[in-house]
Amino acid sequence: MADSIKTIFERKLLSLPLDKLLPTREAKASDACFGKYATVLASIPTMGLVEPIAINPCRGKPGYYIVLDGHLRLKALKELKHETAWCMIATDDDTFTYNDKANRLSPIQEHRMIMRALEQGVTIEDVAGTLAIEARRVRESMGMLKGIHPEVVEKLKDKQVSPTTLRVVRKVKPLRQLEMADLMTAMSDYTAAYANALLLATPPDMLLQPEAPRVTRGLKPEEIGQMEREMENLERDFRLHQESYGENTLALNVIQRYVQRLIGNPAVKKFLGKRYPEIFEELSVVATMETL
Repeated sequence: MADSIKTIFERKLLSLPLDKLLPTREAKASDACFGKYATVLASIPTMGLVEPIAINPCRGKPGYYIVLDGHLRLKALKELKHETAWCMIATDDDTFTYNDKANRLSPIQEHRMIMRALEQGVTIEDVAGTLAIEARRVRESMGMLKGIHPEVVEKLKDKQVSPTTLRVVRKVKPLRQLEMADLMTAMSDYTAAYANALLLATPPDMLLQPEAPRVTRGLKPEEIGQMEREMENLERDFRLHQESYGENTLALNVIQRYVQRLIGNPAVKKFLGKRYPEIFEELSVVATMETL
């Protein structure tokens, strides 16, 4: 059974010269992820390269590799005058789906990493210096999961859920926390705004402090009551359609994978691009969608 499972990376890491790694784009300060660059740059001298650079052999240029993921890491290594980098080779050059296969470090996972370092005797100042963040943020992170039910932590451990969202979640009782975690996961929405909307729809007996005011800035009592009723109806409708939603999402993912492989075929791509450019453009949009 294990032999029939296809791995997306070769098991062995390679240390390769930086000049053999060909980036597919230039890492710029305008990139949404560029805020992490300072952290990457500060952590390499003390921790090394935590995550290897993902690459794929470059066709027509033996010995060279295309960078699939890790452009910020590559830029930082060059700035620090490193000559080589640890790399993992992808077995599939399907660039459409690489980001879907790779798991990013979530805030909860980052919190656990920080706590593990502190438990091993690393000081708050050293952790802050390594991650290029303020010591205040490290101290705040230490209490991030306080009041959150362990099952909720397990459900959200690999999700991009912010500390602000968790502060909202801890205002309700464990049963409601689980419901909110399920709803956020099903909707793929982990924002504080959505958590506050769920908090607003929470019955008073499910709040830890029923007398405490909820987020109602600028709303009249009748508007709040209407929002609570609408959120209750939305949750009820969601549960009714949850089973079919899962089946439809699975079907759409299968369709997307098929479209990706279809337009990845050079002959099909050439034919559609020449004869039916509008259809090819729409299929390309479907193939690159992160969520369906």
